[in-house]
Amino acid sequence: MNAETLLYPTPDGLYCPGGGFHVDPVRPVPRALITHGHADHARSGHGAVLATRQTLDIMAIRYGADFAGERQVAEGALTIGEARVRFHPAGHVLGSAQIEIETGGTRFVVTGDYCRHRNPVAAPFEPVPCDIFITEATFALPVFRHPDPAAEIAKLLASVAAFPDRAHLVGTYALGKAQRLIMLLREAGWDGPLYLHGALERLCRYHAEQGIPLGDLRSATDDSMSKAEFAGQIVLAPPSAFAATWAQRFPDPVIAFASGWMQIRARARQRGVELPLIISDHADWPDLLRTIEEVDPQETWITHGREEALIRQLDLMQRRGRPLHLIGFEEEPEA
Repeated sequence: MNAETLLYPTPDGLYCPGGGFHVDPVRPVPRALITHGHADHARSGHGAVLATRQTLDIMAIRYGADFAGERQVAEGALTIGEARVRFHPAGHVLGSAQIEIETGGTRFVVTGDYCRHRNPVAAPFEPVPCDIFITEATFALPVFRHPDPAAEIAKLLASVAAFPDRAHLVGTYALGKAQRLIMLLREAGWDGPLYLHGALERLCRYHAEQGIPLGDLRSATDDSMSKAEFAGQIVLAPPSAFAATWAQRFPDPVIAFASGWMQIRARARQRGVELPLIISDHADWPDLLRTIEEVDPQETWITHGREEALIRQLDLMQRRGRPLHLIGFEEEPEA
């Protein structure tokens, strides 16, 4: 049977007719399989949702307990209609998973978003051999080669030491990146308090409940602290907060932003970022190619990102590639 009839893009998202489900649908559907809790992949209003326990918890935190009609935890191999599915770690954020789908004699792996660098808040990526590998292409250009995250954290700590009279405001997304930064700072020896914008607090609390030792976290909106008391401190916040009057409560802040996009200096300048930190929870160009070689699929399908560049590279590697031109998958919303 043709693989393109077993799993294919629709206006709602990737659809598996044999199982009667969508993967990461962009609008409410009767049955959804969700790779992870970022809002561009996990939306509310579905009739039923199958995901890892932590992704279900995160969706409940973000959307409320009634975010779906039914919820099922993905554990082990499951049969849905004529399809057999299994979830594997993706290394992206807490609870993130690749979804292996066997249907019509073909094995697909839908990665969602994934990361090959060590991530202290997520189970490491697990290469899964398959016939059709469905990959993101967020950073699918040769220019994107992410440095060691520990080296980027060292840059942040060096700046804090060099400017003890200034606060350091680090732009970070609420799910995954914030908690990863905190753990990287702890591993680098920062054992003092870290201050959080309110938009980050609930998900950080959930990570701590899951046994991730985030350490001393405090509110950055504590009215009992004076502006001067934030000197020499590190404050984590969604990037959108920097344009608000909220940022004025800190002394001469150094604006930093942790993102793979900070490798593009023009983006840093556009955002007014003084200290760009190249820390990404996505695969960079070498890791995308390495992963495809390890998985060794008959064909690679590309869901979103720099599709044309990766298709061209696959051709040079004498591998088959196909762009799916899915829409609705962008960066994690900031707040």
